[in-house]
Amino acid sequence: MKSFSNISSKFIRKFSGTRKMNRTKVYLVDDHAILMDGVKSLLNATDEYEVAGTASTAEDALKYLQNEPVDILISDYSLPGMDGLGLVKVMQRIRPEVKILIMSMHDEGHLVKEILKEGIKGYLLKKDSQKELIAALDQIRAGRTYLSNEINTLLIQNLQNPDEGKLLTEREREILKLIAKEYTNKDIAEELFISERTVETHRKNIFRKTKTNSLVGLIKFAYANNLV
Repeated sequence: MKSFSNISSKFIRKFSGTRKMNRTKVYLVDDHAILMDGVKSLLNATDEYEVAGTASTAEDALKYLQNEPVDILISDYSLPGMDGLGLVKVMQRIRPEVKILIMSMHDEGHLVKEILKEGIKGYLLKKDSQKELIAALDQIRAGRTYLSNEINTLLIQNLQNPDEGKLLTEREREILKLIAKEYTNKDIAEELFISERTVETHRKNIFRKTKTNSLVGLIKFAYANNLV
């Protein structure tokens, strides 16, 4: 006669295997390897989530995401090449069923609002806790939207002090003035005490908002509209 312990252990192994098979598949996009490895280890240690793959650029991610089964995409906003906003727009066109969580260092209200308009399901800051990341994924998996406490506060403040009438934010104007003075990204980063990656993100947004595609065109636009 089989012992209860043997039956129980077989049932537990079978049940555990079923849970592993039903885990939500998450794909990670970030060019910071240490952070991505940490998130991957965290999620793979849970019964609810598993990391299906990773990429350091949006372009590499799209090669995988076009056809492979993924439930949730976690992406940084600032990426080399195509940025997070561009990735979201492409994903909404080719894989609208994939839920997207942005996890970024950017806490500028206009950036958050712009990418929220594209239909993402969550926005976290990289300084948020592991517990909050899991909470965000749980809410997104359940069909809800999740914004970190700091992002919620930021959006409320932004509503109370709207900046919609301005084409560019104050930070973008600062950067545009330095671009007009022929500052490089490195020079601008040192002048404003921000990273070169952040400068590059702002530059992309400035070109997009002004609908220019060259430095000469941007400078002409800036002077014509009294932006510098």
